[in-house]
Amino acid sequence: MFQYIAQADDKPWQPGPYNGVELKILHKDESTGAVTVLRKFAAGAIIPAHTHPLANEWAYILSGEWEESEKVYTQGTLFHAPKGERHGPHKANTEVISLTHFDGPLTVE
Repeated sequence: MFQYIAQADDKPWQPGPYNGVELKILHKDESTGAVTVLRKFAAGAIIPAHTHPLANEWAYILSGEWEESEKVYTQGTLFHAPKGERHGPHKANTEVISLTHFDGPLTVE
């Protein structure tokens, strides 16, 4: 039996750190600050270049069309941004849903 189970439909969408971004927190480790979230980007949302100084980020595109450095990525793409490494800007060409894990607190600079 799994020690933790989350049903996405039971979790509310919350405002994300940028306009056009919403988060569903599926799990948060209170001891480390690590979070696993669903992220929803509205079509046309642009996220400026940024860093996550306290966490490595892993993002898997579940649906939609994501543009990164003039290249388009779709469902099935996995991204990794090491802690403190600048990445972006990102653009959601359509609504994008990703499953994303931060292995420490979700902070943005």
